[in-house]
Amino acid sequence: MAGVAKADGRRCAFITGAASGIGLAAAKRFAAEGFFVGIADIDQPGAKAALEAIGPGNGVVLNLDVRKRAEWDKALAAFAKATGGRLDLLVNNAGIARFGWLEEQSEADVDLQIDINVKGVIHGARAALDLLRATPGSRLINIASCAGLFGSPQMSVYAATKFAVRGLSQALDAEFARFGVGVACVMPWFVETPILDAGADRSNRTIRDAVKDGGHVVYTPQDAAQVIWEASQGKDLEYIVGDRGKQVRFMTRFFPNLIRKQMKRAL
Repeated sequence: MAGVAKADGRRCAFITGAASGIGLAAAKRFAAEGFFVGIADIDQPGAKAALEAIGPGNGVVLNLDVRKRAEWDKALAAFAKATGGRLDLLVNNAGIARFGWLEEQSEADVDLQIDINVKGVIHGARAALDLLRATPGSRLINIASCAGLFGSPQMSVYAATKFAVRGLSQALDAEFARFGVGVACVMPWFVETPILDAGADRSNRTIRDAVKDGGHVVYTPQDAAQVIWEASQGKDLEYIVGDRGKQVRFMTRFFPNLIRKQMKRAL
């Protein structure tokens, strides 16, 4: 780690998928708040650009494919070396989507979403637990989606993975309380990130097409980063990004059949 920046007593946040989108916006926000940031991503050129954006002295670039537990161990060990073993915050942000009818999504489409969105989050929670336990007041933040509130058609597998992240977060909120580690689940509505351009192998339509056709509100990565910041400082379990997402949570809680009918009519 010679020549790599050190935390020097600063609070420390490890963010996956930090080379772009919500992860990059969160990295910028936490660096601006005085955090030392671990920019973890499989996209190394993007991660290096992200480090330049937050200031080279404010973080470190880490190569991480969240699907691989061995890479988690290696990346966290490198981060711990730069932070003196401190980990105030793990943001499990890396995620991927595919859009299309279930029969249009290939086995590779399905496996990739499950491996990154679910297994990657579980790997992160397990791999980081010792460092989180050793840091008083630490917090685990899992980024799910408002797709974890209702099963949206043509996003069936993605929705399933985000329901899983939400359920995992609820369980870990209780489990990790034994160690004084807080847990939060952040659920964004549609956010302007590359994930909107996701499709499926056998479909020409993308999430962006569906958003446009449906007239849906799209929030900014900075909007999401603000809620992640609030989750890092708060005590609640679930946080929604966007007023539209909050409205949908209310509807799914009190009028679930209405949501079902609306989705079927929309098709």
